[in-house]
Amino acid sequence: MKKFEGMTDEALALLYVKGNNSAFDELLSRTQSKLFTYIMFVVHDHDVADDIFQETFVKVITKLQHGQYTDSGKFQFWIMRIAHNAIMDWYRQQQSRHIIEPNPDNDLQNISSSLVLDSFRESELVNEQVLIDVKRIMEALPAPQREVVYMRFYQQLSFKEIAELTGVSINTSLGRMRYALLNMRRMAKEHQIELALQA
Repeated sequence: MKKFEGMTDEALALLYVKGNNSAFDELLSRTQSKLFTYIMFVVHDHDVADDIFQETFVKVITKLQHGQYTDSGKFQFWIMRIAHNAIMDWYRQQQSRHIIEPNPDNDLQNISSSLVLDSFRESELVNEQVLIDVKRIMEALPAPQREVVYMRFYQQLSFKEIAELTGVSINTSLGRMRYALLNMRRMAKEHQIELALQA
């Protein structure tokens, strides 16, 4: 809407808290496409994504009305965190997928995060074909791995931001990325796809 042009998402959220429903409509129109794309990418089912999207916005409304949002300048980050939690709740309810997490036998916990970060720093996909191949392979990853790859490469988030957003440690985020890359390389080899990553 023209009357909200130039207003930040944070200002709109606070305006909605004060009773301006049009401000929320504007927030919804600004965020729905990005948020739905993120949810759909993780769950791979349009109906499920739609349900989680609706649930996310119900939670957003509830939290806003109960004063559980403060203007931190990170409204998009806040709403993505709510969506992430809704996705994880849905996966827990399904119990149909085993979520791979680092375990006590996993030596990734003993690797310093700076060593792992160095191996991923400045890694970029070299060309469009590689991006298409990578996306195809990503579809086959377990949800937590797919999510961290999406956040890192498509949303350009740092591992610290990914850890905050998903509610896990940086080492867990790094571990998921490492597993994802190992799985993607394995799948690429099995399907004879060249994945050229820039070091």
